Amino acid sequence: MSANLELIRSTYTLGPPALLPALAPDVEWTEAAGFPYAGTYRGVDEIVNNVFNRLGSEWDGFHPDLEDLYDAGDTIIATGFYRGTYRQTNRPMEASFAHVFTLKDGKIVRFVQYVDSRKVWEAIENTSAVSRK
Repeated sequence: MSANLELIRSTYTLGPPALLPALAPDVEWTEAAGFPYAGTYRGVDEIVNNVFNRLGSEWDGFHPDLEDLYDAGDTIIATGFYRGTYRQTNRPMEASFAHVFTLKDGKIVRFVQYVDSRKVWEAIENTSAVSRK
């Protein structure tokens, strides 16, 4: 396995203690359009303030469950499911995700999130999708 793949695997296994030091100082982090924390953030402080602090304060047990990692050299793709319970509605959520990491010199320089944001919003708004026949 490549060093890049092992680095990304450790960020899922160990969480923020492994992720934060793996980020390049000028990292570009994009949360998907439609996701509650959508936007592109630059640098560790912007990411922590606009994504991780909000996840920690608004959700109980929010975490990514990694299913697979795909090694494409300087690009690593991760797939899995977000799980957690939105505090204000006490509604659990499970939403599929794909994360695309770009690495350079052993550091994450870019992150792009793809997510089933409808499932996230259903937990936030305490609604369910209406099935169509």
